[in-house]
Amino acid sequence: MTDVREMSRGPVRNRALWFFVVLGAAGALLAVVRTACRGGPVDGWVFAGALLALPGLVCLHAATAEIGADAHGLRTRTLLRRRCLPWRDVADLGVDVRYGRNQEIHRVVVMLRDGRRRRLPLPVSGSSDDRPAFDADLDALRALHRRHGVPRSSHIPVISYRSAGRGPAVSLCLCALLVAGAGLAAWFVPVAEEERAAWASAVPCTAGTPAAERGECLTTLPAVIARAEDGRGKRGGQLHFTDGRPVDRLAVSKEGARGFGTGDHVELTVWRGQVREVAGEHHVWREHFAGPGELAVVAAGCLLCAGYPGARALLHRRGRRLPDDEVLPSALPFAGALAGTALWLLPLCHLHPVAPFASPATRTWAGCGSAVTLALFTWAWYATRVRTPQDTADVRQEVREEEFLAARFLDHTGYNPNGFGTHIVLGGGPPAVTPHPGPGRFAARRIPVERLTVTAVRRARGSDGDSVPRSWHIAEIDDAGEPVRLAAAPADLARVIGELGRPRTAPDAGRPRR
Repeated sequence: MTDVREMSRGPVRNRALWFFVVLGAAGALLAVVRTACRGGPVDGWVFAGALLALPGLVCLHAATAEIGADAHGLRTRTLLRRRCLPWRDVADLGVDVRYGRNQEIHRVVVMLRDGRRRRLPLPVSGSSDDRPAFDADLDALRALHRRHGVPRSSHIPVISYRSAGRGPAVSLCLCALLVAGAGLAAWFVPVAEEERAAWASAVPCTAGTPAAERGECLTTLPAVIARAEDGRGKRGGQLHFTDGRPVDRLAVSKEGARGFGTGDHVELTVWRGQVREVAGEHHVWREHFAGPGELAVVAAGCLLCAGYPGARALLHRRGRRLPDDEVLPSALPFAGALAGTALWLLPLCHLHPVAPFASPATRTWAGCGSAVTLALFTWAWYATRVRTPQDTADVRQEVREEEFLAARFLDHTGYNPNGFGTHIVLGGGPPAVTPHPGPGRFAARRIPVERLTVTAVRRARGSDGDSVPRSWHIAEIDDAGEPVRLAAAPADLARVIGELGRPRTAPDAGRPRR
């Protein structure tokens, strides 16, 4: 499609979109008329009209979207905005992949020379059926860019959730929410300690206790249980009292409700205006007070959970100089460091929530734990560094025994039909692709090393697929004019490349495939 001079696209399912637009307009009109006529509270008709209006507005935005491209640049039009991007401002055109429910949504993303990115409203692909049309439109846009601009790369950048080009905004927002939750829980720790101490020291009220102070002492009231409900599913139990005295019903735990029966005479203990205890002849239920240790554990847990999205944002920061489509290292090492920290931090918070450093034992506990955490995070920082491909010329060595390496070709070839290979076997014969980690060369297919030439070694990109581990590298190989990609861990890939480039001896070259 190098002879493309102009293109223009609108929504494919235009008639269906306008149908929902009309339906949404009818719903909005129904809601407005119903509200104006009744003038009272919202009823079911108003709610139904509003539900129809919202998707109608979304469909109106999609139905009015258009995109065009010519010698001057890209033009986009939506319901609220029109934009024109000259080709001189466009650095590259790629694919933005979002994951919906059981589908991948592909959209074209424009990478500008100032570092910003714009997603085009069209074309959009939501299934494998319309993927060929999407690819054809993308090829047309890239052909126009090559004709009238200067593309930054020759391949199509694919930005997925693992790529450096996907911003850390979601991770930062999640981290901020969890940190706020940790701060809120920590703020309630002294409040819970004060309430628990006040409940433990409360004494029964006397006849001379002033009315203003009766909330801080214990008031006992007799009652008769009308019926007890232990609840169903996740709901708790309830106690209903005869004649609704002193209260109509009381929410209790399931176990507490099962301990009482109809007609039981009980005593209710009231403290600070609420029933805190129900005592019967054979069973006593007490309200559970959230202790300071529990709240401290919640605060520490939220803070530790905030560390994982924080680590993801940190990795985005470390990889800010990477191309947009290159895959970032995994944040799982930081998750392991956070899990190791939780092993000593959570018990400390639970046992000593108010004064964790008051005694020499707790100070030693915290000091040793902090040293372990520091070591774990140092290891995680080292494990998540960005590894650049290394020269593999010095790794060629003779392999006599069979050795299976986790490596796979990402493209369909005669020796890797439909991507069936998961390992490459070296030694004991010519290199071969196998669908198993050994031992033995069952179902192995010989790699035609005589026609393979390694052209480049690079880090994984979004276009290589989500099945490739983040730490693996990709070797771009020329197979008699056909491009082939080989993925493996850096050390294993160097071994495989060295073996593929090693001169073949006569016994190895003539050994039959098994």
